[in-house]
Amino acid sequence: MSDIAGKLRLLEIKELLERETDEEHELSTKEIVEKLKYKFGAEYKVDHRAIKRDLEALIQSEFDIIENKGKYGEIFYSHQHRLFEMYELRLLVDAVLSARFITKKESEQLIEKLKHLTSNEQGKSLPTPVYFDKAVKSEYQQIKLDIDHIHQAISKGKAIGFRYGRYNIDKQFTLGRDGTEYGVMPHALIWTNNFYYLIGEFQPEGQIRHYRVDRMREVTVLDRSIKKKDINISTYVNQSFRMFAGEEEWLKIQFSNELINPMLDHFGLDVFIRKVDDDSFELQTKANMSTGLIGWILLWGKHAKVISPEHIVRQVQETIQHMHENYSSAVTKK
Repeated sequence: MSDIAGKLRLLEIKELLERETDEEHELSTKEIVEKLKYKFGAEYKVDHRAIKRDLEALIQSEFDIIENKGKYGEIFYSHQHRLFEMYELRLLVDAVLSARFITKKESEQLIEKLKHLTSNEQGKSLPTPVYFDKAVKSEYQQIKLDIDHIHQAISKGKAIGFRYGRYNIDKQFTLGRDGTEYGVMPHALIWTNNFYYLIGEFQPEGQIRHYRVDRMREVTVLDRSIKKKDINISTYVNQSFRMFAGEEEWLKIQFSNELINPMLDHFGLDVFIRKVDDDSFELQTKANMSTGLIGWILLWGKHAKVISPEHIVRQVQETIQHMHENYSSAVTKK
């Protein structure tokens, strides 16, 4: 092969610079010629001046090329401008790896695609799925299509239908409500606790509820539109502890001062807080009363005390009593 069409050669040079150069890796015209020969065959011939004309054409087309003169005057070329900075790509890869609703296979495919947004060498420095336990990943392959259907419904203002289920003690996925279809007007998809959740109005009651997307099956966009309620998604999420639903009430809890930062991280700087004494503070907020709330309160152990409402105080006391009985009986059996 004596020559290659100029346009094809120029495109290959552009791809070479994108794949194999960055801030720390450069190519000379000689190296570019060698790589073109590897691509097009050993018989490929091209004048170094043609390579330089191609590089100049790329520069004129506003393709970023950095020229650097080496120790002996040789010019080296590199493409350093990327759509994403490396720290941004690492954030995206970490998000993919941490997302339990994405299957292991999908995680690997997404990370490979993200690696193509930088050079080959820099791509090698991105985190790899091998360090993450596949046991925490969803096995439901259809989820990517379900997410797409939900986004379509939200953008078009349409309702969706789906079936919903959970795993039983035998690790078998079983549909709830005998497999009856749920009808929901979707408001938003949110990512919290490493899972994707749909927040929407359950039809026909119109109640605001949330559903784990990896537990949804056979998601379809329905040919009907319903006027959405005006709800604050951020407020709803903050009030739904561990994404458990329940009736909304005012909650008052006394915390040890050492928990001020975790509370501000969870509720934000606008939450009402008042100093109780030198060792504790009181926090007031609206919250959904649920078993998820009870579990969240117990998470803080002796550093949290519910003041009101009274029925939550009783539920916490009863849960602690049950825990005490469980461990007392275990000790007695020994």
